[in-house]
Amino acid sequence: MKTRLLTLFLMSSCLLHAAARAEGEASPPPAPGDTSAATPASAPAPGPVVANIGLVSDYRFRGISQTWKRPAVQGGFDYAHASGWYLGAWGSNVSGNSYNNGAGLELDLYGGFKTAVVEGVTLDVGALAYLYPGARLNSAPGVPSGEKYDNVDVYAAVTAGSFSAKLSVATTDYFGLNSTTASYAYFSALTPAGSSKGSAYLDLNYGFDLGQGYAATAHVGHLWVRHYGDLSYTDWKLSLSKPVESLGLTLSASLVGTDAEKALYQAGDAGGLRPKRLGNTGVVVGVSKSF
Repeated sequence: MKTRLLTLFLMSSCLLHAAARAEGEASPPPAPGDTSAATPASAPAPGPVVANIGLVSDYRFRGISQTWKRPAVQGGFDYAHASGWYLGAWGSNVSGNSYNNGAGLELDLYGGFKTAVVEGVTLDVGALAYLYPGARLNSAPGVPSGEKYDNVDVYAAVTAGSFSAKLSVATTDYFGLNSTTASYAYFSALTPAGSSKGSAYLDLNYGFDLGQGYAATAHVGHLWVRHYGDLSYTDWKLSLSKPVESLGLTLSASLVGTDAEKALYQAGDAGGLRPKRLGNTGVVVGVSKSF
């Protein structure tokens, strides 16, 4: 698996380098309507401190709904030093049906270093911690265990022209999945197979400038869950955004989908009933503001 991941990432980097030669110094647009966590692949921002706030109809992380297909309020800030070092924090409400017993909050803390490596190509490396204050996995409906959902990734990203590629690798059990939790971490029980540490996600994006302020992004990603192959899947997204300069807002719409195993990627209500399939294709709309 490690060899396969390395080969994919190197192929992506080569493709991006070739694109940079063809595209020149053009900077890639940000991923409009990105409804996954505010990952620092696009950091640092031009100013020393930039804040953002937004509302989306569904918070999708790697294509999977985190809010039981309900709206989310999100926001964060980034600090970027002229040397290339940056720090940031980002938060969103999440569903207690997916993250039991907690505050219904996801808090992401991240930091890293971004620099130009050759003409037109930028490298970004860092670490990101996904934290869910108070949340613990349920070993049965209404029965909390001592296992946390918290997850820490290290990542490396390459940007060239309108292309970007990012590889994230979990340095912890993947959102609490291990031999102890395998039977209850997902909607259907899994056979215990050890730690999921080392699970990886490859994220590829291409941005389009459509003119008159419209921007589009095509995304495809793939998740490999170590020792639990049934959880691996591919996700995709097509996004469109448009700034409303008079209001200082950006409007967005995204078509998001996955081929995730439906029997696993579901969440029921507090009693484990009325399950919703969280990786189905859907439309996500949003509004955001940076300041």
